[in-house]
Amino acid sequence: MDALSEVLKVVKLESAFFFNGEFTAPWRFLSPESCKIAPFLRKPGGHVIVYHLLLQGKAYAETRDIRLLLRPGDIVIFPHGDSHIFESGPSPYTLDGESELQRIFAAGLKVSRLGGGGELSKFVCGYMACEPRLSQTFLSGLAPLFKINIRDDEQGAWLENSIQLSIAEVGDGQAGREAVLAKLSEMLFVETLRRHVLQMPAHQTGWLAAARDPEVGKALALLHSRPSQAWTLADLASEVGLSRSVLAQRFRQYLGEPPFAYLTRWRVQIGAQMLTSTSYSVAQIASEVGYDSEAAFNRAFKRVFGQPPARYRAFSRAAGTGR
Repeated sequence: MDALSEVLKVVKLESAFFFNGEFTAPWRFLSPESCKIAPFLRKPGGHVIVYHLLLQGKAYAETRDIRLLLRPGDIVIFPHGDSHIFESGPSPYTLDGESELQRIFAAGLKVSRLGGGGELSKFVCGYMACEPRLSQTFLSGLAPLFKINIRDDEQGAWLENSIQLSIAEVGDGQAGREAVLAKLSEMLFVETLRRHVLQMPAHQTGWLAAARDPEVGKALALLHSRPSQAWTLADLASEVGLSRSVLAQRFRQYLGEPPFAYLTRWRVQIGAQMLTSTSYSVAQIASEVGYDSEAAFNRAFKRVFGQPPARYRAFSRAAGTGR
């Protein structure tokens, strides 16, 4: 999974837990689409991945007519930020997450309680904020939701125990606890992705499936670690250990496009991030992402974004999305 590591160096995940629930059956939690959560995270233009880690009891997670039963140690992830239901079953005790967002974020990790007095379910909910275009690189091909159990080995159990301990200590006034939780949250998310990749069927396509493939994954890792290099298909195929035709065919099989269409798109996406996060000139950014001239970068950028870089930067700053 070196390709995933290289992508995450650029995507720069920002994570934390934002809800700590102890609900007794029957109960029901309605989570809004993540674009409505983003402003509360001070990321109005960002993409937010929502996930729930069930610590005790049982629950169901549902979106887009997909319904999963969760057991203790299961983490369910909504990679595309869909609105969803998290519940013990049909219930009159419903928490409407959208109407309660202000209170939820103000409360932090104080325990929220709800329900009818039956079986107890304990869970924590988290978010992963990231730049939308860059994050779609590795989220493409994923289902609206998927679950992984993290209690089946020592590493997963350590993560879960560390998260529970840190949450318990947040209210004790210990300095740095929330920062520790944010790092644990990021580790949990990456570990869940890694386990999900290992469980994917052999015929799966999409970016994570491509990263799992030994040769295509190596090609992706090379392109992401050295995006500004003057790659040729012959050079890339030689480093991977495949012929040019086989590498191109395998790349298309997983990602639906040839290697250099993919590389061009990634370069201009990095360029777009730099336009909104740095004061570099367009010419400097063009050089940084592997273009010999500003004009060539302008043409490639316009093909992907529908406008030249300078206009993209101006519109982004006017909309308040520059960081």
